Amino acid sequence: MLVSNARGSSPFVLVCDHASNRIPSKYGSLGLSQIERVSHIAWDPGALAVSRALSEKLDAPLVQSTVSRLIIDCNRDLDAPDLIWTMSEATRIAANENVHLDERTFRINHYHRPYHASIETLLEARRHAGMETILVCMHSFTPVYHGVPRPWPIGLIHGLDQRYTRALYDALKTDDPDLNVGWNEPYAALNGVTLTLEKHGDGRGLDATMIEIRHDEILEPAGVAMWSNRLAHCLQTARVAHKGALAV
Repeated sequence: MLVSNARGSSPFVLVCDHASNRIPSKYGSLGLSQIERVSHIAWDPGALAVSRALSEKLDAPLVQSTVSRLIIDCNRDLDAPDLIWTMSEATRIAANENVHLDERTFRINHYHRPYHASIETLLEARRHAGMETILVCMHSFTPVYHGVPRPWPIGLIHGLDQRYTRALYDALKTDDPDLNVGWNEPYAALNGVTLTLEKHGDGRGLDATMIEIRHDEILEPAGVAMWSNRLAHCLQTARVAHKGALAV
């Protein structure tokens, strides 16, 4: 894991669960081709680039994973069947089949727990400092999944409290009324893909949201700049609207 701008003054804290496609050398290639290792099965392409741009624009702390989700998925609970992937869409990860308990424990202790501990440490320091915190979980998703096109360029996913996510939805639609914003798309919390949102957002009673950007939108610098500018504006607009609604 890597923490950047930990002392950032922004009310927003950014986390990027699937920031890296790095496979530590001890695991070789996991039996996968180079194309497979740079594809979406290994990470969320573009998500880190947008997260870094947002961190700079907002002066926001950023916590990012530094290992591929094919080693361990930091956005899954420890008892989740896909904590260590053996099949990702149509790609078999044979090297992850029948992983020994000792190896599973090693991956949890060296990659999963340190990532979440870093988020906890950051959030606890902000709580002690009396800082407002809105947790923003950054992801990207594939344009097509199991042959089904996904039409939304961006989707928003909420935890138990949907109010800030709803304010962000409204801000995005105000910014561009024609924008197709997915609500709990392409996933929802009930799909078991929101551990970070639930653990650190719901678990702490924080305003929080999960943002999914279709990755063909953010593979080039122009797309990263466009989406980071839009989100920087809309995240702040949503914060003002949400605080105003709470004050009524």
